[in-house]
Amino acid sequence: MLRKFSYLALMVAGVCIMSACSGSSKKSSESDELTLAPATESAALELSEEVMSDVIQNISSPVEMASIIKATGVDFSQKILNSTDKVDAYNTSYKRALNLGVYSADLGYINTFDKNNIVVSYLVAIKSLSEGIKVGQFFDFNALKRMATNSNNLDSLMQISISSFNQMDSYLRSQKRSNVSSLIVTGAWIEGLYITGNVIEQTNDEGLINRVAEQKDIINIIEIILKNYSQDPDFAELAQRIGKLKAAYDPVKITTEFAEPKTIEQDGMLIIVQDEISHVEITPEQVTAIIEEIKALREFIVS
Repeated sequence: MLRKFSYLALMVAGVCIMSACSGSSKKSSESDELTLAPATESAALELSEEVMSDVIQNISSPVEMASIIKATGVDFSQKILNSTDKVDAYNTSYKRALNLGVYSADLGYINTFDKNNIVVSYLVAIKSLSEGIKVGQFFDFNALKRMATNSNNLDSLMQISISSFNQMDSYLRSQKRSNVSSLIVTGAWIEGLYITGNVIEQTNDEGLINRVAEQKDIINIIEIILKNYSQDPDFAELAQRIGKLKAAYDPVKITTEFAEPKTIEQDGMLIIVQDEISHVEITPEQVTAIIEEIKALREFIVS
């Protein structure tokens, strides 16, 4: 479910690249509000709708990853989540946006394991950070809190949360703050990988390893998106650190095989579907290197 939000946020960032958006790169001294930085010449690459659609189809959302993690039989672990005690330390728009993504991924993980006893503290963290970047109006936190206290309402809780995030994303787009969306989705994406990496270290689960490896193509797009705002020193540093993770992914080999087309019925019509099968080649040493870089990047984000 959270996947829709992540996709929309990434698409918004991509739209800015496609149209080579420009604007003010200054930050307000009063609100520290992130404004849309102009694209740099080296990063103002055009990404077609086809390329962005490819990203949408391949990126693994935090909820999807959490569902795969739960299927391995591994126990829920609160200690791998970002502590809500850190919220007050995130006192810039840049840090608030990044960690709004982090806590959103954590919320997806919590929801997947039905841990309603800690949902409220993460909703409070999200409330604080969203208000800090002036998007708190899209969350009815009183209703969310009431639902969080009843495990039977957790699915509805997640649906309402996703709807809130989608409204927030549309607002950010209209306000020319797509860079904020790019930070939120980056934070959520890295947190999802971080949680998965911790489970891989416990289980060495092949399915999880392949899902992490498949993010190789996604990291290239995220790096381009962040470099698009690299006139801002914070974005430049984040892009540089993403580059280190990208380097860890370089030895991974991914090949795509086209399976036999099949015919399915959809809306009363027969359509032909072309399936693709990805083959991942990754060594245990490469897995270790990638997880170590994910941990280092995640520590930078949440510190």
